[in-house]
Amino acid sequence: MTKRVMVTGGAGFIGSAVCRHLVARGGYRVVNVDALTYAGNLASLDGIAGDPAYRFVRADIRDGDAMRSILAEEAIDTIMHLAAESHVDRSIDGPAAFVDTNVVGTVTLLGAALDHWRALPEGEARSGFRFHHISTDEVFGDLPFDSGVFTEETPYRPSSPYSASKAASDHFVRAWQETYGLPVVLSNCSNNYGPFHFPEKLIPLVILNALEGRPLPVYGRGVNVRDWLFVEDHAAALELVATRGRVGESYNIGGREERTNLQVVEAICDALDARMPLAIGAPRRSLITFVADRPGHDRRYAIDPAKAEQELGWRPAHSFESGLAATIDWYLANEAWWRPIREGNYAGDRLGAG
Repeated sequence: MTKRVMVTGGAGFIGSAVCRHLVARGGYRVVNVDALTYAGNLASLDGIAGDPAYRFVRADIRDGDAMRSILAEEAIDTIMHLAAESHVDRSIDGPAAFVDTNVVGTVTLLGAALDHWRALPEGEARSGFRFHHISTDEVFGDLPFDSGVFTEETPYRPSSPYSASKAASDHFVRAWQETYGLPVVLSNCSNNYGPFHFPEKLIPLVILNALEGRPLPVYGRGVNVRDWLFVEDHAAALELVATRGRVGESYNIGGREERTNLQVVEAICDALDARMPLAIGAPRRSLITFVADRPGHDRRYAIDPAKAEQELGWRPAHSFESGLAATIDWYLANEAWWRPIREGNYAGDRLGAG
């Protein structure tokens, strides 16, 4: 039986990976709902745009009537909610937009989902419905430079307007289950990277700046640590959470691949030098420029994905090295995707200086 999935934010980085993954897997009707804000890019979905199992609808999650209409028309049985403002630096410059989309938008979508779920016939249709909320490890706050990791029981301590807005949305999702009985599952992921990543984030920004011989900005001394997760591995995990996750449970999804920001930047420099050295002959590491740190910059994130591994049988297929190599090769081969962004709505300028 075909599952009918609505993916919110499906033109974004992770959302588009989820849409591509589900269509490729088969057995899904995928309805991509996206407002196409600055980071939404339908070119990321060209490979499935003509597939009869896929449909795109331009709509905003803050429009409750539109959400109810899509849910009813498509007889949706699974919502995978990824639509969100997601860049910490932008949240420092303009926090209100993050509250509006991530909190108000999620609450509006929850209301539409609840109405839709309540209208389903008793039995398999109602019991099989899921609202899957996709969140971030940043809601847990800051870890010291030790062996500690985030688990599903780690208390929330968000540090930025972005992570605070996601923490609030997580709480609302749980409240809709406790108060109204809406069947929800949640997941919190570590830093994603991979193809089709909007180039304001660290890895694509450094790849493109390094290609062009531009300075490679690194916050502080580059010692902040992140756990890196290849986006296609994350998409596979999200499918399992949505279809096999236990109602009311949350699942942490991470790659077990911790690196300092400086290590990530140096790895990109070395990989690009091996593929296509700069014309001036200098190593790209010479382009690294240390800049003033981000306000409230968390020292370290690290996720323990044991619950997802044990309950859902998920394992990442990529190491950081293999995933980074695939990502760099993709950007080298897909200038037609990223060049319009660099020449249009984001040229690589510093955001969120405080």
